[in-house]
Amino acid sequence: MTAPAHERLVTVGRFGAPYGVKGWVKLHSFTDPIDNIFIYQPWLVKLGKKWQTIKLTDFRKHNKGLIVAIEGCDNRDTTALYRNVTIAVKRTQLPALNTGEYYWTDLEGLTVHTLDDNELGKVDYIFATGANDVLVVKGKREHLIPYLQNNVIKKIDLQNSKIIVDWDADF
Repeated sequence: MTAPAHERLVTVGRFGAPYGVKGWVKLHSFTDPIDNIFIYQPWLVKLGKKWQTIKLTDFRKHNKGLIVAIEGCDNRDTTALYRNVTIAVKRTQLPALNTGEYYWTDLEGLTVHTLDDNELGKVDYIFATGANDVLVVKGKREHLIPYLQNNVIKKIDLQNSKIIVDWDADF
């Protein structure tokens, strides 16, 4: 059973390796631009089997990435516990979208069908290329489908968990 929208968690980033000796850790943001991740507070992380809230004491851009200081972490050993830990927020923390706009998390898991109702598989994940986003659809085989609304993506039906695409099943 799927959790109600207000209880669903959305992944917004992941911690990387410890940075320095004073308890900082690298941060991989999945938001665009990357520093938008700091808008969505509080953060939830899953340590062990339990989700818990964490607080930051500081953050900054570093080279092309981000580094953060987590409350209670004052050395490399304590920040190492957060290595590769996923950062999530409640869905209700995200801004509402206009009609026809979707968060990637809304599309992941939807079944993709061609115009002639040939099922291609489910959206496994989405990635950005610069020109457009690409749906990675996994079924009998993997399809990389450009997210071009009205051109390739004909209809998104969240109610029925379905995306209709103008795409050749053999492509």
